[in-house]
Amino acid sequence: MHSTNYYNAFIEIAEDSSADSGIVPPERKAGKTVANLEYDIISANPYKYTSDDVKFEVHLIRKKISRSAAVKAQEDYFSKGQPCFRASPLTKSYGWGVHSNSDGKIALFSVDSNEYKEFLENKSVEKFKAMRSKRK
Repeated sequence: MHSTNYYNAFIEIAEDSSADSGIVPPERKAGKTVANLEYDIISANPYKYTSDDVKFEVHLIRKKISRSAAVKAQEDYFSKGQPCFRASPLTKSYGWGVHSNSDGKIALFSVDSNEYKEFLENKSVEKFKAMRSKRK
């Protein structure tokens, strides 16, 4: 199984992000985007789910997979590599940092928050930059 989980880590916003605060992702006419779904799940449940939990839940919702089919779908989903939150629109475009605690459970922090700054200064938390949206 290929995991997207981090432990005791903080994913910073992307270098090329123009966000100066965390923005709730706007919905599209066609419905909720990946960013909306990720935001809704994590913001309502800080430190309840791992990255894998959130990514798979979003997959179930978007593909309209039933709970009864979820076990098989989970095997298939994680049998190949999946993008982690370094590639999420939340960290790339919408100004949210993602902290993973020692159990791999995640929470969101706005780039302009005191907590975000504290994670950057905390030497015991490993830091990763979100992926850039544009090539250099």
